[in-house]
Amino acid sequence: MFNLGSMLNLGSTDPVIGRANTIVTCSAAELFRFLGEGLFDNYPKWSPEVKELQQLTPGPVRLGTEGRQVRVDQGRRSESKFKISAFEPGQRITLVGVSDPFRCTYELQEINPAQSTKLTFSFELLEILAIMRPFEGLVRVAIKDGAERTVQNIKRLVEAEKS
Repeated sequence: MFNLGSMLNLGSTDPVIGRANTIVTCSAAELFRFLGEGLFDNYPKWSPEVKELQQLTPGPVRLGTEGRQVRVDQGRRSESKFKISAFEPGQRITLVGVSDPFRCTYELQEINPAQSTKLTFSFELLEILAIMRPFEGLVRVAIKDGAERTVQNIKRLVEAEKS
């Protein structure tokens, strides 16, 4: 078979992935409370691009909880719905796009119990619109930079809250 996208120089159809990590001075349980249980209160704090955030399913945040967000990224407004596809207290929370092809995961690894936790954040754009493929390199850089900003913002917020 042949790849028409490659023949027409439309760019790759591979996912675009940005990943970053940092060490946060707190326990994995504390960090998970901030990221997972406090998702709808705290997400706009660590991701200032989020202008509106709404929990669509009632009750505490858990596996299957759905939400809606409005973001403004580099001047571009977008609205999407997402669902929590992994919710493992103290270890991992994953959000997947319901209306858009993305996945973001926050993984926690306790380094020193009750004192420090490695946070690894990854954002995966699972599909790029054909019209955006010529700009794939710029998209990759923006996603990588966004991942770095995300972990640094979370670290700063959690450590400031703790002190």
